[in-house]
Amino acid sequence: MAIAFPIQRFYDIPISLSTCSPRCISGHSQAKGFAVPRRKALSLSLSLLLPTYILSGSAALAQHSPVLREYVDSFDGYSFRYPSNWIQVRGAGADIFFRDPYVLDENISVEISSPSSSRYKTVQDLGSPQEAGKKVLRQYLTEFMSTRLGVRRESNILSTSSRVADDGKLYYQVEVNIKSYANNNELAVMPQERVVRMEWDRRYLSVLGVENNQLYELRLQVPENVFTEEQNDLRQVMDSFRVNKIAA
Repeated sequence: MAIAFPIQRFYDIPISLSTCSPRCISGHSQAKGFAVPRRKALSLSLSLLLPTYILSGSAALAQHSPVLREYVDSFDGYSFRYPSNWIQVRGAGADIFFRDPYVLDENISVEISSPSSSRYKTVQDLGSPQEAGKKVLRQYLTEFMSTRLGVRRESNILSTSSRVADDGKLYYQVEVNIKSYANNNELAVMPQERVVRMEWDRRYLSVLGVENNQLYELRLQVPENVFTEEQNDLRQVMDSFRVNKIAA
């Protein structure tokens, strides 16, 4: 059986920011806040008793502790957690799309295969995690095809894995890196005038699951130089993804 991912192209197009979609407001989807309390400032007397490195470590931990909000789509059958300060984007081509308001290249989205053209029983219909990783990478490269002259993409599959979550379902996880290069003067006649520069360097993290005879894909995009700082938080988001049975 040929298995194809739905093709969407929305990562490199300008998108306007907006508030929650009407479906979210109507009750099909809901957002629940998970507050992470900040550490109270230590008193002066206590600070004199504790080593400086402990105080510095505590402050750093408090600063980087993520505040995650849960998004539940009971209509389409999935849920996940995302950073609570991220903003929902409408018209992005995905089923749901959130973006960091400051780092615009950092976002999360969910893609769902068409119920009329797919009859998935398990994520293993994609093959092994390694085979699924190749399909995911091909899909990304298809979406990033460009008609501009002098554009070149470099890509690598960094890791593939599988896990059984607490809901008893099998999920695949795929991580890839894609770099985009382009000439600074693509119409120049002389080769020495066409200097190649890197446009962007991104990490893409996908979580794949199957339910309701459909393939669900959670996608995280983050600049590679930001990933090292945020990878623990991003992996919490990946681990939170669940696909759920839709009530008849």
